[in-house]
Amino acid sequence: AVPSLVMIGDSTVRSGGQNGAWGWGERIAAFFDTTRINIVNNAIGGRSSRTFFTEGRWAAVLAQLKAGDLLLIQFGHNDGARIGDPAGKNRGSVPGIGAETVEDTRPDGSTEQVHSYGWYLSRYIQDAQAKGAKVVVLSPVPHKDRWQADQPRDFDNYAAWGAQVARAQGADFVDLTLRVAEAYREVGAARVDSFFADARTHTNEAGAIFNATQVVQGLKGLPGQPVASF
Repeated sequence: AVPSLVMIGDSTVRSGGQNGAWGWGERIAAFFDTTRINIVNNAIGGRSSRTFFTEGRWAAVLAQLKAGDLLLIQFGHNDGARIGDPAGKNRGSVPGIGAETVEDTRPDGSTEQVHSYGWYLSRYIQDAQAKGAKVVVLSPVPHKDRWQADQPRDFDNYAAWGAQVARAQGADFVDLTLRVAEAYREVGAARVDSFFADARTHTNEAGAIFNATQVVQGLKGLPGQPVASF
């Protein structure tokens, strides 16, 4: 009866408290009036833009999307796995936003035509828009050791690719990597260190709330203010 804010992504969006880790998507509901919008976190740990699609998870999410919903997409942490390397768990996507594919052999011996990071994002956006949903692409939250001003920015390529795809497909884009990094610099290293449940990737509850705050601020700044009424 009411719209839904639907999230897809990896463990930095939803970790379920495993080893004290929580994703920002698990603490975003507090910023919304949940009598007027559903908060639906369909992110799952260890997934990339590729595997969320190939495992059928996107099909399940898409079946529930409806006109007026808002879809948030944040992938990238697992997309850099090397295609063809068993250690990559068949998660890697082809770098870039083009139409090129790479053949990957799966554990059962079958082959998969792997598409680019941008191809998978485009598919999510187009499918969701066809259902009448609005879409926001977010670049990945930065690692614990990659936010300082004197370091190269984290996920530079993924942020650029996400922005390009969003613009081409008529979706919105939030540079969450930059937003969180700037917010980390404001509070300083000691506090940032207290936000993590592991060495460099997964936030604890305090970190999840902090990053959710940056997500909401980013959403508030989008043209048309898609979450203003909620």
